[in-house]
Amino acid sequence: MTLLKENDNCWCLAHAQKAAFLIDGAAYFSAVADAMEQAKKTIFIAAWDIDSRIALLRGNGVPDDQTDLGAFLNDKVKRTPELHVYILNWDFPMLYVREREWLPILKLGWKTHGRIFYHQDDQHPVGASQHQKLVVIDNQVAFCGGLDLTNSRWDTPEHRLDDPRRTTPDGEAYPPFHDIQMAVQGEAAEKLGQLFTDRWQWATGYSIALPKTASAPPWPENLPPDLLDIQMGISRTLPAYKGRDQVLEVETLYTDGIKAAEKAIYIETQYLTSAKIAGALEDSLSQEQGPDICIVLPRESSGWLEQSTMDSIRARVLKQLSAADDHHRLQVFYPALDDEKTALYVHAKLMIVDDRLALIGSANVSNRSMRFDSECVLAVAAKEDDSVGEAILSLRNRLLAEHLDKPVDDVVKVFARQGAMNQTIASLSESSGRRLQKLAFDQALPVDGAAIVRDHELLDPETPIAFDRMMDRFARNEQGTSKMPQVMKLAGVLLILLALAAAWRWSPLAEWATRENLAAWAEKIQDQPLSFLIVMGGYIAGGFLMVPVTLLVGVTAMVFDPVMGALYAWSGCLVSALTTFWAGAGLGKQMVRKVAGKKLNHISRQMARQGILTVALIRNIPVAPFSLVNLIAGASHIRLKDYLLGTAAGMLPGILIITIFADRLLHTIQHPGWVNGLIAAALAVVMIAGNIWVTKRLSDKGGKK
Repeated sequence: MTLLKENDNCWCLAHAQKAAFLIDGAAYFSAVADAMEQAKKTIFIAAWDIDSRIALLRGNGVPDDQTDLGAFLNDKVKRTPELHVYILNWDFPMLYVREREWLPILKLGWKTHGRIFYHQDDQHPVGASQHQKLVVIDNQVAFCGGLDLTNSRWDTPEHRLDDPRRTTPDGEAYPPFHDIQMAVQGEAAEKLGQLFTDRWQWATGYSIALPKTASAPPWPENLPPDLLDIQMGISRTLPAYKGRDQVLEVETLYTDGIKAAEKAIYIETQYLTSAKIAGALEDSLSQEQGPDICIVLPRESSGWLEQSTMDSIRARVLKQLSAADDHHRLQVFYPALDDEKTALYVHAKLMIVDDRLALIGSANVSNRSMRFDSECVLAVAAKEDDSVGEAILSLRNRLLAEHLDKPVDDVVKVFARQGAMNQTIASLSESSGRRLQKLAFDQALPVDGAAIVRDHELLDPETPIAFDRMMDRFARNEQGTSKMPQVMKLAGVLLILLALAAAWRWSPLAEWATRENLAAWAEKIQDQPLSFLIVMGGYIAGGFLMVPVTLLVGVTAMVFDPVMGALYAWSGCLVSALTTFWAGAGLGKQMVRKVAGKKLNHISRQMARQGILTVALIRNIPVAPFSLVNLIAGASHIRLKDYLLGTAAGMLPGILIITIFADRLLHTIQHPGWVNGLIAAALAVVMIAGNIWVTKRLSDKGGKK
C-alpha cells in the first residue's frame, strides 16, 4: 500500500517517464543547462534567489564565463524564435541584500531579450518567503529540490577544500556545499509547470498561454535515469493568504512517513526546528521496537543571526529527542572534512524511510517550511517487490558513501552484513578525515535566542502575524479591485493641499491670509469660549457631507500651528466619528445598507470580531470612506468603547504625517528651501507608497491574459 495520498499528504499523484537524483550542484547545474539548451517553447524558473552571473558549466579550471546564466538565457532565446522564459524570484527583504545579486533583472543585462519575463514575487504574508525551487522546460522536464540557480551553490561530491571552481561571480571562494535536486519527465513535470503558472498568475495577474508541447522531451543527454515509469507525489506548503487556505501537505507527508517507518529514517536538512516533526520523531524513538534514526545537519548555520535563532532552537529539539531515545536508536551527525576547521555545509532537504519512501524538495525541517513559506517536495514511494525500493535504498547508499568517503559498494556490503543503518555508519566511520562526526548538542552560540525569546514562533514562525491575518480577512471581500482609484483619491487630496498652499503664496489670498495673520486669527479663535466648538462643528459638517477626512486634517494643519493643528484634527476626527456613529445607529442597518451596499455586512462582521485592533486597522486601509465606516459601525452596534479607542489609535499616525506634510508644504511655498521641500516630498512619497501597498495587499490578482 502506497504512502502517498492525493488531496491529503500530496497535492497530486503524477506519472513520470523518467526520474533522476542529482546529488550536489555540479550535477544539477550541468543537467539543467543541458535541458534548457534543448528547450523549444518555454522555460519556467521559480526561485528563492537567482543570480544571472553564475557559471552553469565549470570545467577543470575556473568557471566558464560563456555559460553564465544571464548570457546563456539571452543567447538561447535569440537562437530559438518560439522560446519564452519566465522567471519568478522571491521579492526578498533588505535583510538579505548582501547575499544577493543587486537588481538581478538588470544584471541579466540591459540587453535582456524581450521574450524573457522577470517578476519579483511578493504574494505572501509578512515575514514569509517564496522558497520553492523549480525549473520546468517545455512542460515536459522539470527540476525540483533544494538548489537555486544562484551563487555559492555549485560543488562536486568530492567537496575538495581547494577547488578553484567553487567561487562566487565576484571571484570569492566559498566553503564546500551539499544539496540534492530531482529531475522528472512526463506528467509530473507538467504538474510542476501548472504549479508555476498558477503562481505566475497569482503574482502578476496575467496567465501564461501554454503552447503545444515540443515533440522530443528535453531530457539531459548525460543524465542516466534512476527510475522509469513511476507514479510520484507532489506536496506543497502554502500559507493562508488573501482567501487562499493554508496547505500543509509537506508536513503531513513527513509525519506520515515517520509513523510508517519500520527499520530506518534518514534525514538531511539545513534546519531542525519543526515542533510537529520533532514530536513525530520523539514518538518513534519512544517505541520499544522502532527504526534507526540518522539526522545529518550542518555543524552550524551560516551567519550569527541564524546561529543565534535556528541553531538555538535546534539544540533544544536535539535535547528533546535525546531524552526520548531510551532505546539508543538516534544518531545526529555533521559531515566533517579533511580540514577540522571546515565542515561540509548541508543545505539538502531530504528524508528516506526504509526502502519505501524518498522525499526531496525545498522544505527544511523547520516550522516556516512546514507551515509558513511556500515549498514544493517530490515524493517517491515503493510498492511491494518493485524497483522503486531498490532506487530509494541506492540513493541512501550514495549519500552515505559521499559523507563517509567510501565506495558505494562498501556501504552496500557492510549494510548487508550489519543489517542496520546506524551500525553500518559506525562500521565505516573513521576517526579523522571525511566522515560523519557526531554533532554536539551544547554548541556555543553567539546569542542563545531561544532563551531570550521564549515564544519560539517569533524566531521560526508557523503562521502570519495578527496584523496580516486581519488584513487577509478584508482581502477576501476586496478581490479584483483596482488600486489606482484609491491612489488617485489620495493624490487628489495632496494636490488640493498643494493648490491651497500655492494660493497662500501667489493669489490675492496671500495679501491677508499670511501665516502671521492666520496665527493671530487662530489665537483669537482659541481665546473665544466657543472656538473649540467652531472647529469641531466644521468636522461634524464635513463628516455628514462626506468630505475626505484627509483634506480636513490638511486644511486644519495649514490654518493652525502644527501642535494645535494636530490636536484639533485628532479631536475633530473623534467628534465626527462619534456623531456619524450615532447617526448610523439611529438610521439602522436597512437604511445604511442603501448607502454602504455590500460593504456593510463584511465591515460590520470584522469590526465586531476584533474590536479595538480591527477598528484601528480599518482607519488605515481603504475599505470604505471615513464617514461610511462610521455609519456602518453605528448601524452594527459596535461597542462604543472599542470604536472610539480604535479610532483614536488608528487615526493618530495619519494625522501626524498629514499635519507635518501640510505644514512643511506651506513653509516651502511661502519660504522656498530645500529642507522643507524634501520633508514634504518624502512624506508625500510615504503616503502614496503606503496607500499603494495596502491596496495591493487587499486586492486579489485577476485572471488577465
